This record gives sequence, C-alpha cells and structure tokens, in this order.
Amino acid sequence: MTDRVVLTAQELADACADAMWHEDNATRHLGMRRDRVAPGLSVISMIIRPEMTNGHGTCHGGYIFTLADSAFAFACNTYNQRAVAQHCSVTFIAPAFVGDRLTATAREVSRRGRGGIYDINVTNQNGDHIAEFRGHSRTVKGTLLPDEA
Repeated sequence: MTDRVVLTAQELADACADAMWHEDNATRHLGMRRDRVAPGLSVISMIIRPEMTNGHGTCHGGYIFTLADSAFAFACNTYNQRAVAQHCSVTFIAPAFVGDRLTATAREVSRRGRGGIYDINVTNQNGDHIAEFRGHSRTVKGTLLPDEA
C-alpha cells in the first residue's frame, strides 16, 4: 500500500504551473516571467523588446494578446485538469512601448462543468491600463501531473 500525498490547493496550483512552464516554449521564448500563481489566478509579466513593435512604434497587439493568453492558460490550468482556450477576446486601451514591463493578471470569474471564464487585465509598470482580455476555457482529457500527485 502506498502512502498518497495530498496537496493543498496552492501546492497543486504551483505544481501544475511548474509542469506547464517546463513545456511552454512560446511563453519562455518571449521572455515572460511567472510572477504568481494560485488556484484560478496567475500573474505573468514581460518586457517589450524592439522586435515586438509595429509600424507605429508601439507594441504589436499580438504580443499583448499572447501575454494575456499565457496568463489565462496558467490560471485555468491550476486544478490539474488540462484546459485549453475555447474563445478569447481582447480590447486594447492604450499603447505599450519598448522597455515597458507589461503585467497580465488573470482571475477566474466562473468555473462550471468543463467551462471556465477568466478576465485578464494588462497594465504597464506605471499601473496604466493597457488591455482587457476575456478567455473562455474548456477542459480536455488528461492531467498535468502524474496520477501520484
């Protein structure tokens, strides 16, 4: 008989985030930093580099979307049930510039059955509101951690 270790909700969220981080090449490649994770919540940040700007000299919206999407992914995968994006939308509020540190804070709004709704607020280092993102998640087969966890 094997003794089974029971994780707290925070320990489970941390373990899931560690497992995802190890496999998330895009998030790591873009220089994102995982600042915080908790059940249904994550905070991810990224510094805007020159190659992330568009023809207007501001951060390309795709990078802002990607940052918010990464925060969304880490928030909805804190329960050891694989979850993917089903639908996402973004509203850009203000531009971001080279050197800005953008922070995306994802918070769970609702989680029922296989679906979840998450709101992600993106701000810069001054607290200026850059974008709002809403993500709808859907759980799929599989877990992030081995059965022993």
